[in-house]
Order: sequence, then structure tokens, then C-alpha cells
Amino acid sequence: MLRKMNSRYFALAIGLIVATLLQGCGLFGSKGAASEKQNRRGEVTGVPKRSGWQQALPHQMVPVKAGTFWMGQADEDISLSMSSMNKQVTISEFFMDKYEVSNNKYRQFLESVRMGELALGTPTTQAEPPQFNIEELIPDTTVWTNSFTHHYGDPLMQYYFDHPAFDDYPVVGVSWNQAKQFCEWKSYHMNANDQSEFDMPKFRLPFEAEWEYAAKGGKDIAKYPWGGPYLKNRRGCLMANFKPGRGNYIDDGFAYTAPVDAFAPNGYGLYNMAGNVSEWVEDAYNPAANALVWDMNPTYFDENEPRKVVRGGSWKDVAHYLETSTRNYEYQDLKTAHIGFRTAMTYIGRSGSMSVKSNRRSRR
Repeated sequence: MLRKMNSRYFALAIGLIVATLLQGCGLFGSKGAASEKQNRRGEVTGVPKRSGWQQALPHQMVPVKAGTFWMGQADEDISLSMSSMNKQVTISEFFMDKYEVSNNKYRQFLESVRMGELALGTPTTQAEPPQFNIEELIPDTTVWTNSFTHHYGDPLMQYYFDHPAFDDYPVVGVSWNQAKQFCEWKSYHMNANDQSEFDMPKFRLPFEAEWEYAAKGGKDIAKYPWGGPYLKNRRGCLMANFKPGRGNYIDDGFAYTAPVDAFAPNGYGLYNMAGNVSEWVEDAYNPAANALVWDMNPTYFDENEPRKVVRGGSWKDVAHYLETSTRNYEYQDLKTAHIGFRTAMTYIGRSGSMSVKSNRRSRR
């Protein structure tokens, strides 16, 4: 019995000694305390307790690694716009929504504003909640009749946004300004309800170059997001929701929009980067933008330009607008039945590493 007790005390003593030695080597997280002591001795070691933050992957977003690609026309410029000339550019890593923003996610935005839930938390870098006018945020459901001449869109006008049958369909009838306000709310909603000491970067609309880079799915030159030059797969099925032929809308399985997870994703795991709904991006439109912007993370800002770039083509467009390089624009206050959006987030970390985790951020 005495031997057993002695052996236990001996093991405990050895454990304490080992723990002390490891702590002295900085293996048990004592770096902050050591830095504080050195600071008190007059050494410059930086502000303590700021290490260990790691950017988490937000819900239903995918990481897009940094890379270089040829931005611009991937096939014949049949519109003769001369607005998508080829240029090699480099893109830093970022996160992008796997799906287009759905009716139900946009409804959460409206409910949060309507119920006054923006004041439930106080982020560290965004002390005051954003101010919204709920009447200016509601999608315009009349686009299902107003966007087309002599078209019976009353059922969609009545049910598309409000009925649960369309919860997983992309939100439409929202302007570029409304999409920007959604990003502002989403940023506050995440940071206000997180327990981390430091905020995540804000959500935003993708830059045009980011969008095209992500649409190519990791391929340097790709006519469509799935890579090949054809609109059908080996089984003869269409690869996206658009207007085949001269008006055979139902040939792809959907007369109007499709659920945000319909059709196969591209190489980055992104759904509907071609067809379904066109997507607002951050950039203002300029036909000569490629010649004006830099070749590292290019983007074209112009607050005085009301035309904003839309990408990807939609359920009502012919195949040309589905090409990854085709550029188009609409006025920023326009609301239509064929334009939606998805969000992006800048990745903060070592370039090209993307060593992110899907769990919540660690607390310090």
C-alpha cells in the first residue's frame, strides 16, 4: 500500500516538473505572460494576447484560393462590344457564397430589421447597428408582370417571394442598392452574435474579376463554369437554367428560376454561376475597364456611374450570356425578375494558404 502511494506521489511530482518545463518552453500558451514580463522590462514585444485568431469559413460559403487567370473573352465576341478584352490578372483568396441568396435568407434579413433585432449585440469594430428603412428593402414582386410585355406573371407575383414553395429559389426584384444593404446587415448579424473578441471581415458583393475567376472553377480559360464548350452533358441534359434554342424554356427542367442548389456545381463547389439569375457584382460598368484597372485584384469603382455590372446570365437569356467572360450591366436602382446576387468575403491570412476551419473562431 505504501509503495503504491509513493509511486502516485512520485508520478504527480514528475508531472508537475514536466508541465513546468513545457510551460517555460512556451508550449502551454504562456507566450502572452512572457511578453507582458518582457514589456515590463522595457522590451518591445508587441501588444500581448492578440495571437491565435483564425478566420472561420462562414455558413454555406466556399474558399476560393489565390491564383492567376486570363480574364476576358473566352469565345467569339458575337455582340461586338469590345468590352471584354483578355488580360492576365491575379486574384487573392476570398470566400464566396455557395448558392445565390434565396428568398428565405432574404426574408430573414427583412424579419431582423422589422423585429428590431439589430440591437441584440454590439460588435467590437461596428459599435452602432446599421440603419435601414424596411419599406426600401422589400423585393418588388410586380417585376413578374412589369418586366415582360403581355405576360401572365400574376401567380409568381403573388407567391414567389412569400410562399414556402419558393423558399429555396433565388430572390429577385432587388436592386444593386438593396443587395449592398443585405451585405451590411449580414456583416452586423454575424459579428454582433459571435463571441470572438475580433470581428470577421465584412460581407460584400464580389468584385467582377473575383466573380469571373470563381466562375471558371479553377480553370485558366473556360467558356462555361463547367469547363467545356458544350451546353449539355454526356447524357444529353442541359447544364444550366437558361433559354435554349429560340424559346424552349422548359427544356432544362424549369420554366422560370430553379432552386439555388439545382444543377451541378463547378470546380470550386459554386452552384448556378451560369444561368438561373444574373448576379449583381460590386463594380461600376465601363466598357474600357480592363484597360484601366490594375492586374492585381482589379476592380472598377465609380460612385457617379449608375450602371453596375451583372454577370452569369439568367433563366430568360440565351447561351451567350452564360459564358464566364460575357459582361453586361443594369442601372443600380433597377429591379427585375432575372437578377439576384450572392455575397463574398475577403480572406485575411497567408497568401495562398487558405488554412481555414469551419468551426467558430477561437476566443482569447
